[in-house]
Amino acid sequence: MAGFTVTELVMVMTIIGIVAAIGIPSFKYVTTSNRISSEINGLLGDMQFARSQAIKEGQTVTVCSSSDGATCNIGPAGNIWSTGWIVFLDSNGNQQVDAGEQVIRVQPPFNGTDTLTSSVSYAAATYNRMGYAPTYTGTTININLHDSSNTAAWTRCLAITASGSVTTEQFGAGTPACN
Repeated sequence: MAGFTVTELVMVMTIIGIVAAIGIPSFKYVTTSNRISSEINGLLGDMQFARSQAIKEGQTVTVCSSSDGATCNIGPAGNIWSTGWIVFLDSNGNQQVDAGEQVIRVQPPFNGTDTLTSSVSYAAATYNRMGYAPTYTGTTININLHDSSNTAAWTRCLAITASGSVTTEQFGAGTPACN
């Protein structure tokens, strides 16, 4: 008769348990890393798109946080970018969608509980026809992305300089430091 002994079955189950104990945390790392990268790169891509459109169209283009996909958030809600954002042709440069101004991209809110907020009161980035995005303070502004557990290893920042260049940074890097 062919079959498995209890000892063989226990050994196989032990090996499966060890492999699962090693593999599950690695899988969580991969999925969290991919989600965080996707979220921060979405805003980075739209900032770069807005800058290129401003140069191409020869007019002001604004990226602002938006919870409805049609208007910019104002007040304290403007600092919260995880509710989504829009890119629009801002002919008068007032950082609000007015009649006749076209919304050219819409980013919906994040599905999870990750937060994307600016380090200072910064609800919109406006690029002029030369591709510059003055921050009005002369310093770099960070928009900080934190996962739901607020783990430093997952923290990413989008750094926007007065010249309009945009880069991503990991926790602790950059000036001001990504936090």
